[in-house]
Amino acid sequence: MSLREVILIIAAFATSVPLQAQQMSKPASSVTQRTNHEVLQTLPFNDDEDFRLIQRGFIASLDDLAIENSSGRVVFDQSAFEFIAGEAPPSVNPSLWRQAKLNAYHGLYEVMDGIYQVRGYDVSNMTFIRGNKGWIVVDAMLSMEPAQAGLDLVFEHLGERPITAVIITHSHGDHFGGLQTLVGDDTEVIVPEGFLKHVGSEGIIAGAAMTRRVMYQFAPRLHKNERGHVDSGLGKGISAGGTRSLVPPTLEIKRTGERHTIDGVEFVFQVTPGAEAPAEIMFYLPEFKALCVAEMANATMHNLYTLRGATVRDGLIWSKHLNDSLELFGSDLDLVFGSHHWPRFGRAKSVEFISKQRDLYRYIHDQTVRMMSNGFTPREIAEQLALPPSLDKEFYNRGYYGTLSHNAKAVYQYYLGWFDGVPANLNPHPPSEAGARYVLLAGGAESLLKHARESYAKGDYRWVAELVNHLVFAEPDNSKAKALLADTYEQLGYQAESAIWRDFYLTGAQELRTGKTIAAPGGFIRPTLLPAMPTELLLDYLAVRLNPTGLEEKTARFNLEFTDRSEEFLLFLENSVLHNRENKKSDVTDASVRLTRLAIVEWASGAKTIDQLIDTGQIEVIEGNPQKFKELFNSLEPFDLGFNIVTP
Repeated sequence: MSLREVILIIAAFATSVPLQAQQMSKPASSVTQRTNHEVLQTLPFNDDEDFRLIQRGFIASLDDLAIENSSGRVVFDQSAFEFIAGEAPPSVNPSLWRQAKLNAYHGLYEVMDGIYQVRGYDVSNMTFIRGNKGWIVVDAMLSMEPAQAGLDLVFEHLGERPITAVIITHSHGDHFGGLQTLVGDDTEVIVPEGFLKHVGSEGIIAGAAMTRRVMYQFAPRLHKNERGHVDSGLGKGISAGGTRSLVPPTLEIKRTGERHTIDGVEFVFQVTPGAEAPAEIMFYLPEFKALCVAEMANATMHNLYTLRGATVRDGLIWSKHLNDSLELFGSDLDLVFGSHHWPRFGRAKSVEFISKQRDLYRYIHDQTVRMMSNGFTPREIAEQLALPPSLDKEFYNRGYYGTLSHNAKAVYQYYLGWFDGVPANLNPHPPSEAGARYVLLAGGAESLLKHARESYAKGDYRWVAELVNHLVFAEPDNSKAKALLADTYEQLGYQAESAIWRDFYLTGAQELRTGKTIAAPGGFIRPTLLPAMPTELLLDYLAVRLNPTGLEEKTARFNLEFTDRSEEFLLFLENSVLHNRENKKSDVTDASVRLTRLAIVEWASGAKTIDQLIDTGQIEVIEGNPQKFKELFNSLEPFDLGFNIVTP
């Protein structure tokens, strides 16, 4: 899971679900019920091995399942999922329901003597390895509040010991957000090479757009019930509204085979960049014959492209990294555990699990490339691609998070980009203009709706969605069209095996029925993440907010001195582009400025205006024209974190 999926969630977005939205949900149609029932015939639901594995080694769970932040607001509540029991209801794909039941187990578990995991109190796990002097913690969850709850649970049942080291397996926020809770003055913080660079580049530059889409992918505003959010595939859900933090690392792992003895425990590291995360490490523990696979192997198919938006991941290198793991550690392996889900025990099961995850990503890659090399377009490939039975029947290869459909399109995009080669798709009309033409072609709105309702009655929901979406974009105030499209998205959500497809569909239905429940221009950079962020990244963030209107002929140059970092930057505007250069000063400038990085964050988050920061002395123009500096910042437009998605 990416930093973009977590660091960018603004607490105000996760407020209570409107009663109106809950009351407007519809039951599963007869077509959906039949479709979901047919799933029961396709998979080995009598295989209960995963249920035995996930309960193995249970020690205790939290007494209070509602984890609160400092203001008393609940950021994660495992008890909200107590409705997930028994057989799958008609409104949930039975395969997803099975995954939801597994992810509902929570507590402290002994993996083996000396290795323990806290699971089920955020979307990710927190692992504890007993060292000579204290605990070595692997990953820190998404937020400080669940990390603290997990730490308290460990101390209560396993003994209070110092945290001697924290290993952050990769650069996604659900694995480092709780760091400040765990790190003391003497705690070693170990990360993969390039960790800070990718934390920043993934979470800030395109963060505004991704923040909005995260609200669809993890759907914190959907009601948690059988017609709403049931699972996130990787775990129950995210700790929305929790406090995120970041601590500078003390050690970067740079190469595969690197060995370190940490608090008396030997670690052999494997670096796995460019796959699930741009910076990621796995490690082997010879003493335990245990392999931590981080997020490279999971109890679900992962994303080669994630729906909230991300750089496409390389399925080929992902597969090769897992093959390297088998060659490096497979002969001695007795245990596999990771950053999500539950462990695999014994050499045979561990090797089989990694092998079939390896083959999953290689098959998607190879077969997509084969078909695209024969002229098939992304949508055609996604419609045809199917896993062989040996891979498809494994529950850990099912599409609870990623799917074959959008992963095939990701492979195509990785090699050939967005264009499918069809000239008609080079320069199509934007949705609203195309929608108006489709409505005209259909004989008007009522004629289009008549045809769509007939298709809806037949259960052809994919066609209804495509057709009525044109009408909604052509006539966004057409209440009949929005109602039918909402009903259609709802049925598609009920049928989805993927948790994130379900949440996308159901959130779209909710917003069509009730309107947007969020609308918050402003920023998303948090002061708690500031200490480790590169200053260059903050200045690059300013550049993507530059509105060039009226700046075509203007230039500006500013010498910046960041007093909290003893850093100097040249910030200059040319050709409607804002550049920054570290350790550069210009003899001819419009102003020389002293400031702190916190001042940039307060401005970017909307907490203070540029005038307030200058008036209070947080930004000090020591030479030159203050007005020129203000003019630059006033040309940096805020992002609308509540932009429309299902309507124009």
